[in-house]
Amino acid sequence: MINVTKSYLPDINKYKDYIGQIWETHWVTNNGPLLLQLESKLKEHLNVKHLFFCTNGTIAIQIAIKALALSKEIITTPFSYVATTNSILWENCVPVFVDINDRDFNIDVGKIENSITAKTEAILATHVFGNPCDTEAIEAIAKKHNLKVIYDAAHAFDSFYQDKQVLSFGDISTCSFHATKLFHTGEGGCIITNDGELARKILLYRQFGHEGDDYFSIGINGKNSELHAAMGLCVLPNLDYIKSARKNVFQQYERLLKGSGLQRPVSLSGTLYNYSYYPLVFKTEANLLAVKNSLSENGVNTRRYFYPSLNNLPFVKGAACPVSEDISSRILCLPFYDSLATEDIKRICDIIENVLAAQYASVKL
Repeated sequence: MINVTKSYLPDINKYKDYIGQIWETHWVTNNGPLLLQLESKLKEHLNVKHLFFCTNGTIAIQIAIKALALSKEIITTPFSYVATTNSILWENCVPVFVDINDRDFNIDVGKIENSITAKTEAILATHVFGNPCDTEAIEAIAKKHNLKVIYDAAHAFDSFYQDKQVLSFGDISTCSFHATKLFHTGEGGCIITNDGELARKILLYRQFGHEGDDYFSIGINGKNSELHAAMGLCVLPNLDYIKSARKNVFQQYERLLKGSGLQRPVSLSGTLYNYSYYPLVFKTEANLLAVKNSLSENGVNTRRYFYPSLNNLPFVKGAACPVSEDISSRILCLPFYDSLATEDIKRICDIIENVLAAQYASVKL
């Protein structure tokens, strides 16, 4: 079986060295030395002021919403992983879906202002597949209407836009460090802000609202462990290799599928991509399903990222988002990871082309 992703695992002996430190100190969680070391290295790498290592990327969004004291409507995208919408709902806010554009599949900035009401408090946009949103336009709209901006940058670690790390934008940016991500800690995520007052709130909310034995606010348990921090400290030094290897896989797919006529998201000018995913948009959902089934029969696992369009979830009420609904019905993410073998890439592409050729031939008949 070729999985849709495969976690990068560092040298096990280096990980054991960190585990040995944990065994020596018996400091397993509660903001230990490895966690603080990882936070420091990540802040330096991303060139941001405040970064908090969290349990996962979902809790990071929830804490971000809480730290900004949001309680009403949040404009967001219908084309993202369900955690984006779930976080808004979990914090008792109302997601207001704005359709996406058909180029990079990010929120359509030209449609945001039409959805702003007296109850709108923030914009929560996702950098889909690691491709940056139009941050200048989003933040100009937010400034004009006195709104807060959160970026769900779960896919965007080490993506750059206009020579800046994508995670440095917005009032708050959040990221996922799940095992499937470019940079990972097994399970984990982070919250980033350059605002000192927000940073203080986030620090407290992540750890039950207290420092030492003193309580200052409400809070939850969003902390992560030394075991996860150790994984991050092992993975981070290998990031250049991981990105380079993934870029090579990306380029092989591009070359082999060049004549397929399939659509790919196009990044904004000024983007330096991090090679997080390899999505394809088929001409019809029938084409997608035929390819997906054939790949599965041949031991290749793919994922319908992101399906369904979130405005069509059974537990939300969302306005129609025709572009998102259309793209979500036709998009498929292929296997994509640093160690994916050339022969497997070729086999995947051959299956896709053979299925599509048969599909197109049947239509002509």
